[in-house]
Amino acid sequence: MFVHDLILQGTKDSRAFAGKDNVSYGQLQEQVEKYRNYFYASGIRAGENVGLFSRNSPEFVYCYMAIVSLGAVVVPLNFQLAAREIVFIVKDAKMKRLITMERLAIDPELNQQGYQQPVTQLVIPDFKQGLAQGSSPAAPVMDTSLDPNSPCAIIYTSGTTGSPKGAMLTHNNLVANAQAFRKMLPVTSTDNVLCVLPMYHCFAWTCAVLNSLLCGAAITILEAFAPKETIAAIKDYQVTVIYGVPPMYNLLTRIGEPDDFAGVKYLVSGGASLPEKVAQQFADKYGIKILEGYGLSEASPVVALNPVQKPKYCSIGKALPGLDVKVVGSDGQALPPGVVGEIVVRGPSVMQGYFNLPAESANALRDGWLYTGDLAYQDAEGYFFVVDRLKDLIISNGENIYPREIEELLYSYPGIIEASVIGVADELRGQVARAYIVLTEGHSFDKKAVREYLQANIAAYKIPRDFIIVDALPKNQTGKILKRVLREQAG
Repeated sequence: MFVHDLILQGTKDSRAFAGKDNVSYGQLQEQVEKYRNYFYASGIRAGENVGLFSRNSPEFVYCYMAIVSLGAVVVPLNFQLAAREIVFIVKDAKMKRLITMERLAIDPELNQQGYQQPVTQLVIPDFKQGLAQGSSPAAPVMDTSLDPNSPCAIIYTSGTTGSPKGAMLTHNNLVANAQAFRKMLPVTSTDNVLCVLPMYHCFAWTCAVLNSLLCGAAITILEAFAPKETIAAIKDYQVTVIYGVPPMYNLLTRIGEPDDFAGVKYLVSGGASLPEKVAQQFADKYGIKILEGYGLSEASPVVALNPVQKPKYCSIGKALPGLDVKVVGSDGQALPPGVVGEIVVRGPSVMQGYFNLPAESANALRDGWLYTGDLAYQDAEGYFFVVDRLKDLIISNGENIYPREIEELLYSYPGIIEASVIGVADELRGQVARAYIVLTEGHSFDKKAVREYLQANIAAYKIPRDFIIVDALPKNQTGKILKRVLREQAG
């Protein structure tokens, strides 16, 4: 199955998009066909990398599906990127065309970076009205030489270390991930799924869009997350399934009312580790447990999810059906339960590699396994527990310090609503921990009391040397705390 075939799974009269934008599956198919014809007439051809720069909208879906139905490869871009960052991806992906909601002022930067290929911007509001007349001739059917293992999308990683890398995902990668995810989370055609996380990101695209289309469910699209507006949409449009990130659930816990989530069946958290305190407070207030999962762009992205019947706090759950997931040591050998090592993944949703980066691809993909860079252990029941990112590990006097362990304790301390721990250089110990903390309004910070609290719960060498109080922690669009930025500020 190709990704664009997913729009055919719902019955023509049933809702594809609900809420402010009510669009049936039949209308969705008609719109994709019109966009497809226009893009072909504009010169888009199979194998070409085409940029897509847009906030969440039905048009994002129309454009994406139309591009890939032509055999072209879509490159979704983070709409928060600056001109220099956009041009890096345009140049790296060798784009000739960029579809966008508004014309981007990137020509000076393209010239400065020496990109000789002219880049045509197709601005959606400029051509959208003309599509109503259907003036473009019908595009030919997809080239029969293309198969589901052909590239569908290039997802550029967030670039937490060095320049972003483009993970090449095939049609089969994305469809297989949506199908496996469906077996873990029983979404049906009667559900209404909230898509408030950015569609350019794999988490939202696979879970909130592709999986919903596969199930014939409705999707309520919000352009961005705003707590009050999101709660109103959940109630007004009778949302039953929500995908979010920990900071989002943290905010919703603080401002919502117990009946706001009365109709919600499933809540899934990903993108970053879900603090136990946030999960427990949400469950106590709304009576629903958040199902934490785990994934990465290179795996399309979902690798594991907590079972609906038996979720575990602080766990990312069990491996999706069809995926082989294990924890290995530095020698690549599987480790026994309870022992921390690196998570590796094998299966149909693992990427082909990084675009035009053979060395980086070979480092990430070894003997058929994707090395994630995430440290975890597995318990006797097969649940995985992420300890930390391998690159975030702090080594002090030869001892390993896992920042997440400290962060969990800080989250549970009264008055602390967010915390992030990084390693900073130290002449004597090599590295020591430093904590960045966000306090609830009206709370003061008592360093002595916090240190005593930590001393009662963890070894002395793990206790941060410094505690930095900040108004907010730096985050990307998906809500992941950017430790890279904290390290740069500390550096």
